[in-house]
Amino acid sequence: MPNLPIEELKGRRIGRALIKLGKVTREQVHEALALQQTTKKGELIGRIMVDLGLVTEDDLLMGLAGQKGIDFVDLSSANIASDVLEALRPESAITYQVMPIAFDAQARSITVAMKSPENFSALDDLKMLLGFRRVNAVVARPAEIEALIAKHYAGKKTDLGKVFAEAASAEGLKGLSGRGDSIDLANLVSAAGDNKIVDLVNQTLMIAIRDKASDVHFEPFEDEFKVRYRIDGVLYEMHPLPKHLAMAVCSRVKVMSKLDIAERRLPQDGRIELSIGETPIDLRVAVLPTMFGESVVMRILDRSNVQLSLDKVGFRPDELEKVRGIIQRPNGIVVVTGPTGSGKTTTLYAALNDLNDPEVKILTAEDPVEYDIIGLIQCQVNTEQELTFARLLRSFLRQDPDIILVGEVRDLETAQIAIQASLTGHLVFTTLHTNDAPSTILRLVDLGVESFLLTATIEAIIAQRLVRRICTKCKTAFVPTEEQLLELALRPNMVEGRTFFRGKGCDNCLKTGYRARMAIFEIMQMDDAMRELVMKQASTTVLRNEAKRRGMRTLRESGLLGIYDGLTTLDEVVRETIVED
Repeated sequence: MPNLPIEELKGRRIGRALIKLGKVTREQVHEALALQQTTKKGELIGRIMVDLGLVTEDDLLMGLAGQKGIDFVDLSSANIASDVLEALRPESAITYQVMPIAFDAQARSITVAMKSPENFSALDDLKMLLGFRRVNAVVARPAEIEALIAKHYAGKKTDLGKVFAEAASAEGLKGLSGRGDSIDLANLVSAAGDNKIVDLVNQTLMIAIRDKASDVHFEPFEDEFKVRYRIDGVLYEMHPLPKHLAMAVCSRVKVMSKLDIAERRLPQDGRIELSIGETPIDLRVAVLPTMFGESVVMRILDRSNVQLSLDKVGFRPDELEKVRGIIQRPNGIVVVTGPTGSGKTTTLYAALNDLNDPEVKILTAEDPVEYDIIGLIQCQVNTEQELTFARLLRSFLRQDPDIILVGEVRDLETAQIAIQASLTGHLVFTTLHTNDAPSTILRLVDLGVESFLLTATIEAIIAQRLVRRICTKCKTAFVPTEEQLLELALRPNMVEGRTFFRGKGCDNCLKTGYRARMAIFEIMQMDDAMRELVMKQASTTVLRNEAKRRGMRTLRESGLLGIYDGLTTLDEVVRETIVED
C-alpha cells in the first residue's frame, strides 16, 4: 500500500478510499455512481469500477483492506521462516485459507495473510482454537496466498500421535499427574491455556472436521484417557492419552464453550460456533461427570452437509412419490421411527422444508433444535423450566398452526395431545424409537393410547436406518461366500447373474472401505384393512405380513436393493436390519 497512514482510509467509503490511494479521480467515482443509480442498480460500486476498467482487482482489494483498517501486502517474493510456518498447522492454514507471515512465540502473537478483509470470523476462530493472545491480519492477493499454502502445506497432514506425545511429555503438564481432583482453579486455568493442550484440542477437532466425523469423544478411564471419533456411525479409537491430561483437555473444551471450569460434579451443556471457509459449523458440547473424571462429547453439526430436501434424503422414486402423497394430507399423524442417529430428524426437516410455504404455519417442538430453518417457528424443550413436549404442544394449539412437529413422543401425555391436534385438523409429524414400522403400533398401545384413536389418526409410519456407502475410490467386485448370503436368507441360485461390491480400503475412506452413508426405508401406510387389524389389536407379525401384502418394502428388502445397486454391502445390511419372521 502507498505510504498513506491506514487511519486515513479506515471507515471511508470505497470510492473515497480509492481516490486517497490515487487509483481513481473524483470524476471517475461519480461516473460509476451514476451507473449504479441507473443501469447497474444493486451492484457494488467497487465491482462497477472494475468492470469499467477504472481500477484493477488488486486496487479494489487494496481499497477494501484500507477501508477495514488492514494493511495490504505483496507476498509474491515472500520468504517465510520455518518457525512461522510451524506456528500454524496444515489443517488450520488449508481450512481457513490463511498464510502465517510473522509469529512471536513469547507474546503468543501471530500475523496471518488472508484473501478478503471481510473474513473476521477466521480470525476469531483462530484466536479461540489456537489460543493465541493476538491474531493480526493483513490482506494479500488470493493467488499468492493459494500458491504459498500449496508450497508449504499441501499434502501435509499433522501427525496426531506426535501432537499427543508432545502434550504427554510437556514439562508444565507433568505436575498434574497423580493430583486427582485436588487441582486448584488457578492451576486448572493455566493447564487449559497451555500451548500443548490448546494444540491438542485444536488438532483433534480440525482432523475430526476434515474426516467428516459426527462426534468427538474424550473419555477418562482408570489408567488412560481415550479419544474416539464417530465417522459414518462407527466409533474409531485414536491414540490414547495419559490420564493426567484428562482434566486439562476437559477444561480447555469448557473454556472454548464458555462453561463453568470450576464445576466438576454436575453435567454441563454448551456450544461452540465456528465458520470454516464459508461453512457454519456448530459444536454441541456435553460434559458428564464419571467415576474417573469428566467425559466430554462434542457433536459436530456441519450445516452444509445436511440435505434438507426430500429428493436428497435417499428415497427411491416410488418411495418419494408415496411420501409426497402422505405429507400433503390435511391432517393425521406421520411417525418416523428408528434408533438414535438413524437420520429421523433429517427426514422430518426435509418433509417440512417441502411443505414450507408462506400460506402454511409450521411449529416445531424439539430437544434440541438442531438446524434453524427460515419460515418455521422452532421451540426448544427446557426440562429445567418444566417446558416439556406436552406443555409446548398445548401452547401450540393456541397458535393457529397448520403443521406441527413433535421431536419425540416419550410419554402418554405427549401422545394424547398429538392425537388431539390431529383430530382437530392438524398434520402432526413425530418420531419414536422402535425396530420397524409395524412395532410402532404396539409401542403406542404400551404407552396407553387407545386403539380406536390410533386408527383415527395414524396416516403412515416410516422406519429408517443408515447404512454405510461403499467408497467409490476403492470399490471392487467380489463373490460372497454362502455363509454371507445365508445371513440375509439368500441362496446362491437366488443371486445368479448379480455382482456384489465392497471397498478394499484406501486413504479416501481411512482404510475402512466405506465413505458416507445412505438411508434405507420401510413405509407402512394405513388403510381400512390395516386399521381394522389395529382395532382388533392384532400382533406385530400379523400387521407386518398384511403390510407386506399391501406393498410395503421392509428395511431388509430395501437394504438388498442397495446391495444390488452396488451402493452398500451385505455386512452393512445385516448389521442394521433385523431378521424377518
